[in-house]
Amino acid sequence: MTVQDETAQSVVLTEAAAGKVKALLEQEGRDDLQLRIAVQPGGCSGLRYQLFFDERSLDGDQVQDFAGVNLVVDRMSAPYLLGAKIDFVDTIEQQGFTIDNPNASGSCACGDSFH
Repeated sequence: MTVQDETAQSVVLTEAAAGKVKALLEQEGRDDLQLRIAVQPGGCSGLRYQLFFDERSLDGDQVQDFAGVNLVVDRMSAPYLLGAKIDFVDTIEQQGFTIDNPNASGSCACGDSFH
């Protein structure tokens, strides 16, 4: 379940991911930061995700609110992220943020980049 209805026009942040982001911001003691996802050239498959806290607002940014967490996508990355879902998993096998992107046709063996 997501905090906001999923649409093919945007990135979705799940409740688990939004909760983890809030917890990390509380640990940092910062309320002026937003979560930014970007797609940059790099990795062995050509493109790489960047997920980080940012205080900047750039021209053309798309901002969505998920339970009080602002998720920001720059205009160059937006087409690569249409319909993508950011989740947070915490299991014995895996812990961290995951990105399920229907636009990624494949990834490298190490899972660090996609095309």
